[in-house]
Amino acid sequence: MAEPMPVSPLAPAAFPDLPVIKGVRFAAAAAGVKYQGRTDVMLAVMDPGTSVAGVFTRSKTRSAPVRDCQAKLGTATDTGAAILVNSGNSNAFTGHYGQTSVAEIVTAVAAQTNLPLERVFTASTGVIGEPLPHDRIVTKIKELDSTLDEGALEEAAKAIMTTDTFAKGSSATIRIGEETVKIAGIAKGSGMIAPDMATMLVYIFTDAKVEQGALQAQLAEICDRSFNCITVDSDTSTSDSLMLCATGASGVDATGSEAFAAGLERVMLDLSHQVVRDGEGATKFVEIQVTGAASDADAKTHGMAIANSPLVKTAIAGEDPNWGRVVMAIGKSGADADRDLLSISFGDVLVAEKGWVSPDYKEELGAAEMKKQEITIKVDLGLGSGASTVWTCDLTHQYISINADYRS
Repeated sequence: MAEPMPVSPLAPAAFPDLPVIKGVRFAAAAAGVKYQGRTDVMLAVMDPGTSVAGVFTRSKTRSAPVRDCQAKLGTATDTGAAILVNSGNSNAFTGHYGQTSVAEIVTAVAAQTNLPLERVFTASTGVIGEPLPHDRIVTKIKELDSTLDEGALEEAAKAIMTTDTFAKGSSATIRIGEETVKIAGIAKGSGMIAPDMATMLVYIFTDAKVEQGALQAQLAEICDRSFNCITVDSDTSTSDSLMLCATGASGVDATGSEAFAAGLERVMLDLSHQVVRDGEGATKFVEIQVTGAASDADAKTHGMAIANSPLVKTAIAGEDPNWGRVVMAIGKSGADADRDLLSISFGDVLVAEKGWVSPDYKEELGAAEMKKQEITIKVDLGLGSGASTVWTCDLTHQYISINADYRS
């Protein structure tokens, strides 16, 4: 078994105390997919009436589990549903064998839980290009089913980790009129993180009742303001999956509820930020605020160009207030910009304006901002009202160390 990585310095103090979501139960087990002696497979089983929504990677080389899940979205909710996830192997770029692995796992879960095949969803995360030893997973399904527990969401979060240094969870409790609904979610992600629908594996559950079409639309919209606004290394996984399950167990109809949407967005933002905080080798959490762009789309393009620049990210790692690298990233992004209109700030320190360094800027002030564990870079293009905020982390030697021997 590989030695665990040191916990990220940006990690929360502890896994949060997540509320029980009625209508869904969880289990985790050690199947030995890649490593012995660690949990690496989780099962979630939802009650009849559960709506399931999802967004997935647009990668042209997306995995067999992703393709299978995409084909099943929108199926009838009069039966229950199940999600099985394994870590250690992504079951991607494995040809027809990958499809066989999905079929074997889905068939076994469906038989054990008395669910139709089209209501069983799977995901796999880990090494690309190696056949998934699905028989090891199949032999654990009976054990998983027999240990299902509505309070085991934290164990499920731990089972889906790969290079993550901490399990990720978040929740919200929302008042809708005189009633209360709950949301709880888990995520895994540390490297190969860049926006393209979902950017890791994320599973969110709520006891609210939400019609599937509305749930799907809401998830996709909020994803564009959360998971699609983060990047660790600009690389998009073949296995990115984000699923939202509404069991309806509370009896409260949240379809169209603004309060529910706001609570869901809080959970999704929190989980997406935790992924950045666990970026492979990360020591700095960076928020990039772009305003004054010609459009929101242009603002996001500029923001992501800055966030993905290795030169910007290594400067941040070295605590160097090198605003010239931000200028470079803006210039190469392809979105509209005018050198003599833009301004750049590190935190509240104005660094550059009107095509030149600000006359009031002092290097020691910029350096002090870069020594912080959480850094804000602000860019105003001076062109319009377009705005976007994206999040990233620094790029350190540890990122290279992790990925130089990822398959070992």
